[in-house]
Amino acid sequence: MTGRIHSIQSLGTVDGPGIRFVAFLQGCNLRCGCCHNPDTWDCGGGTEITAEELAKKAVRYREYFGEDGGVTLSGGEPLLQAAFAREFFERCHAEGLNTCLDTSGSVWNPDVESLLDVTDRVLLDIKYTDDALYREHAGCPMDRPMEFLAYLNEKKIPVTLRQVIIPTLNDHADNVRALKAIADAHPCVDKTELLPFRKICQVKYDKMNLPFAFGHLPEPSRETMQELEKILRSPENA
Repeated sequence: MTGRIHSIQSLGTVDGPGIRFVAFLQGCNLRCGCCHNPDTWDCGGGTEITAEELAKKAVRYREYFGEDGGVTLSGGEPLLQAAFAREFFERCHAEGLNTCLDTSGSVWNPDVESLLDVTDRVLLDIKYTDDALYREHAGCPMDRPMEFLAYLNEKKIPVTLRQVIIPTLNDHADNVRALKAIADAHPCVDKTELLPFRKICQVKYDKMNLPFAFGHLPEPSRETMQELEKILRSPENA
C-alpha cells in the first residue's frame, strides 16, 4: 500500500516518548490558525511511498530508540491515510518497534478504528476547550476530538494530551482548568503538555503566498507559560 509523506525526521525527540523516527504525512482536513505546516495541507502533494519502504527506513534507526523510543506518524493529519498508517504500524510491530500517532482526532471511519488496534500511544491535540473557538479557528466541532478521546479511553490506549497556548484565545486559567478536567476524566491520559505558540512558520506562509491567520498575535511569555503550568500541575485544580 502506498501513502503520501511530506518529510521524515530520523531522530525526533518531541513527537512521543524517547527518540523516534517521525514521518509527517501529507494532507490535512483542518485549517488551524496556528498551523506550523501549511505545506502539508494539500492531500495531493508530498512524496509517494509504500508502507514497506517507510518501515524499512524506520528499522535502520532501531539502535537509537532504546526502551522508550520508536516510530511516530504526524502530519498534516495521518488519519486521512489510516489504511496506509495501519500497514506501516503493523510492519513496525513485526520489527518490535513502538508506534505513536500524532493527531487532531477529527476523523473517524473503520480504517481509523483499525489503525488504533496497532497504535501504542496517541498524541492528541485538544486545540481549545470551547466549541466556538474550535469551529472558528480549527474548522471542526469540539465533539470530534472528544469522541475520539472517549474511544481511546474505552480501549485503554495511552494518551498524551497537547495544547498550543495562543495569546488572547486560550492563554488563561479557565482554559487550562478545563483541559485538566478533560485529562482527569479520562484515565488513559497519562501526560498533558502545554506548548507555546510560535511564529517561526511565518516564512513558510510568505513563501507560499498564504496569509498566516495568527501572524498578528504575540507569542506567550515564559511567565505566562509557567503560571499555566502551575495550574495544570496543581492537585486541587486551583
